[in-house]
Amino acid sequence: MRGLSRWGFTAAVVGLMGSSLAHAQEPTGTAFGPGEQAQYRVRYLGLTAGTATVTVGAPMTQWGQSVWPIVSTAKSDDLVGVYPVKSRFVSYWDAGTQRVTGSDLHSEENRKRRRQRIQLTADGTGAKVIKQKESDPPRESDHALPQGTLDVAGATFALRGQDLAVGRSYEYPVFTGSKQFNMRATVEGRETVTTPAGARDTFRVRVHTEFGGKLESKRDMVAYLSADAHHVPVRIEADFALGTIVAELTDYKPGRVVAVARADNSGD
Repeated sequence: MRGLSRWGFTAAVVGLMGSSLAHAQEPTGTAFGPGEQAQYRVRYLGLTAGTATVTVGAPMTQWGQSVWPIVSTAKSDDLVGVYPVKSRFVSYWDAGTQRVTGSDLHSEENRKRRRQRIQLTADGTGAKVIKQKESDPPRESDHALPQGTLDVAGATFALRGQDLAVGRSYEYPVFTGSKQFNMRATVEGRETVTTPAGARDTFRVRVHTEFGGKLESKRDMVAYLSADAHHVPVRIEADFALGTIVAELTDYKPGRVVAVARADNSGD
């Protein structure tokens, strides 16, 4: 499984759990809340490769704004590659504006650490990116972006708040820290999916992304979101350049419902 090493497992899990779907108009904002946690089994080329957990944390302040940290963690099994892989990706979600203020990525492979911080402007039209590998000095860059750009995790959670319907398509600009593209998702139908967490009625959603390198897709990603009010990702399938990866839900705990004062974005 050497093909999954060299940042591959980290990138694949962050890509699966944080970039599955895109945003449409006026999300309801009631699909998730602080305290929610979803756990996943990640399979690579048909074999169990590791685990991932996505948690919505308690409200906090980041860059002067009240946000919910969406924390995605991934850990490879000992059999994957020749060394262990661990990653932690935090996206800072502003529930009032249904946007993200930025993100932090911490990753470790073969005891080598990598960091990336993205801070978005208030309207999502720009970003400051800071990248650092091991003991190297940090590298900073500024990026101009389409208005309302989200990071990959924010796009997923934005879609979860939509009133999903078969036949509808959704699109929104996404920024990964090095690449910007429009992510498009189409709800193709309803389907019962069986996972280690049980059988769920789901929406089958086909997702077109434009990742590069090891996350370049051979075909569109397919995600199954629960057809209840939470729209939890139940199963995600992707054929990346590094191989076929599937994430399946193994456990789910809903968060608490929080009344959020929605910001008026009519002037955006």
